[in-house]
Amino acid sequence: MEAHYIGFNLWAQAVTKAKSTDVEKVLAALPGLSTPNLTGGVATMLANHHITKPVYIGEVRADGQFDVVWKTTGTVPGDAWSDFLPVSMDTDADWVKLKCGNYNKKTKTCSGQNYK
Repeated sequence: MEAHYIGFNLWAQAVTKAKSTDVEKVLAALPGLSTPNLTGGVATMLANHHITKPVYIGEVRADGQFDVVWKTTGTVPGDAWSDFLPVSMDTDADWVKLKCGNYNKKTKTCSGQNYK
C-alpha cells in the first residue's frame, strides 16, 4: 500500500514538473523528487529510479501484528543491483547521467532499454 501511495505522489509531481504525461518526460522528471512516506519520513526518488526508505525488522505476533525489533535511524537508499552477487556486482543504474538501468561498469555498456 505504501509503495502505491509513494509512487502515485511521485508520479503526480513528475507530471507537474514535466508539464506532460508523456512517459519519457515523466521518467526524466522523477529523480530528485520527494514525498512523505507512511512512517513519518520522506521518500526521495534517486537517479537509479529507486527510493529512499527506512528499514524495519519485525517479529510477527500470534495475532498477526508486528513488533518492531530494529529500525534504521533514517532512510536507506534503494539499490537497483546487488554488489554481493556475481551476476550484478559490476552493474549500475543511473537514469540521469548514464541514461541506463543496467550499465556494466567493466565493459562500459548499457544492455536492455535505455532513454533516447
